[in-house]
Amino acid sequence: MNDEVPVPAEPAATPAPAPVPAPVPARIRLGVVSFGLALGLTSAILVFLLGISAALLDWGGLAAQVLSSMFVGFGPTFVGAISGAVWAFVDGFVAGMLVAWFYNKISGRHH
Repeated sequence: MNDEVPVPAEPAATPAPAPVPAPVPARIRLGVVSFGLALGLTSAILVFLLGISAALLDWGGLAAQVLSSMFVGFGPTFVGAISGAVWAFVDGFVAGMLVAWFYNKISGRHH
């Protein structure tokens, strides 16, 4: 007699399905207004912080002098920092919109 216990055969391993690649857009576009807002807010925050740090910590005085020649009303005071931040937002917003618009125009060209 055969006292061996039959060992069940292992099921055949099924191959894992190949991963499906994500669809790639034909071209990536920047949101013109969104990019303008992002650059405008970043510029405004940095100019405001520079104005406050020049007023409170006496740090960045030379940079504050340079910015005061570009932004009307900017100076190392709280009101001057707000005035500079407003101008920096406007400049950054317009510059960001122009950069995004130009990027969208040239990114569509394929050579």
